[in-house]
Amino acid sequence: MGQLSNKITLINDDVPLRLDVYLSQEMADLSRSYIQKLISEERVSINGSICQIKKQIVKVDDSVEIIIPDPEILKIEAENIPLDIVYEDDDVIVVNKPQGMVVHPAPGNYTGTLVNALMYFSERLSSINGVIRPGIVHRIDKDTSGLLMIAKNDRAHESLAAQLKDKSSLREYVAIVNGVVKDNSGMINAPIGRHPQDRKRMCVLQGGREAVTHYEVVERYKYHTLIKLKLETGRTHQIRVHMAMLGYPILGDPVYGAKSERVKHEGQALHAKMLGFIHPTTGELMTFEAELPEYFQELIKKCQSSR
Repeated sequence: MGQLSNKITLINDDVPLRLDVYLSQEMADLSRSYIQKLISEERVSINGSICQIKKQIVKVDDSVEIIIPDPEILKIEAENIPLDIVYEDDDVIVVNKPQGMVVHPAPGNYTGTLVNALMYFSERLSSINGVIRPGIVHRIDKDTSGLLMIAKNDRAHESLAAQLKDKSSLREYVAIVNGVVKDNSGMINAPIGRHPQDRKRMCVLQGGREAVTHYEVVERYKYHTLIKLKLETGRTHQIRVHMAMLGYPILGDPVYGAKSERVKHEGQALHAKMLGFIHPTTGELMTFEAELPEYFQELIKKCQSSR
């Protein structure tokens, strides 16, 4: 098919499929929701006729034309948003992100993110991840609080990213899960990939990317468990998916959580408590710890009182 251009013509040489499914398979770089948006905007035609029906069947030998609009020119603005800076030097920043803050801008959400705040705080951020994610080496979900390492230059970025890849960096989390975990500790080794029917979700999937999570029980309550978790890998939603697979979804998780919960909370009770890495310049092992935020401590009290 080649690289994306403004106008792409495809010929279905396989089996009949509904239009949005066919385009999702042929154009893996585009999300299903974005393809459906293009269909609704009359940017897709079948055999020369515009089609706005995402369920329209594309038959064998049908010609499908899709017009991709020019990419939006993005300008991410620095914003004076308070940050909890745990550590900073000429190479790295360690920040304690609050629950509810998005790490980097994305379509439809270009303000109020950690990146917007970092751009105001520091004039030096690595450029490896481009204009959308300057300085961002790894990320945590919007409703996960805790520690992140930020690179201030490309050399530091490459060093920190290599440590994530070879699993030498330290990332430990604390979570409250629904249910009473039976084993005192354990390891979950289950590959994770994009959910085949819902691209916003991840799932344990044969053929997915390697994902390894270690967990240890800290305290058991009547209906919940406080656990520590250590990541070997860093897949999207890894802890949330693995704990849900075990039957102990994280409290408050809007995507993978329990259908009904005894303790109510908006957003998953998950905190990135410890972070460690080898400093890119000095070679020193550096470790940082972020105490449990107020929302997390209140949830623990609620779980304890339900005994």
